[in-house]
Amino acid sequence: MSAPVAPLLARLFAEADAASPALRAMAAELPPGELARLMRSKTDYIEFYSRLKDQPLPVSRATGTLLYMLARHAGAHAIVEFGTSFGLSTLHLAAALRDNGGGHLITCEFEPSKVERARENLAAGELVDLVEIRVGDALQTLRSGLPDAIDLVLLDGAKALYPQVLDLLESGLRPGALVVADNADDSPEYLARVRTPGGGWLSTPFAEDVEVSMKL
Repeated sequence: MSAPVAPLLARLFAEADAASPALRAMAAELPPGELARLMRSKTDYIEFYSRLKDQPLPVSRATGTLLYMLARHAGAHAIVEFGTSFGLSTLHLAAALRDNGGGHLITCEFEPSKVERARENLAAGELVDLVEIRVGDALQTLRSGLPDAIDLVLLDGAKALYPQVLDLLESGLRPGALVVADNADDSPEYLARVRTPGGGWLSTPFAEDVEVSMKL
């Protein structure tokens, strides 16, 4: 990955590293078991993630590299992302689109302040023309206006919503399309779905708790 994206990502990951102690401190203040409950809640996720509006919450460096590699190898031109945050994963995916000769990335984020940060980062990476950011609840913003043949999906928003977001996208996935789910261990319902034999998916874990699935 070349300039201006590579040095931009290096800076953004360094900033995320610097912010991580505050995130760990916030988690430590929660009652025992509360973090796990919030991560898997289908009702309290908006309040929970609103409290994290100043946190980058990026994918790992390894996952970012994986996203770029998968999108390049697939020759992706149509990508959907659930959970923009500050746009680090978005930069990886949009850079792959650019290097594939162009395309369209639809990403969604319900926290407006994060959207502004993501737009600034995409502009700095000279990738803003490839990305459409939809602001609001993904269960609404992803209901329409999607590509007819989606090549790749990243799930990295509220974990409990992964199955519902997949419901919205699945009919538009081309055969062989890839779905990458970050922090997938916090969505057991999703994992059960993509790992069920004969369910239309081939799925395998990657690194710590990333799940990579292919639509059959």
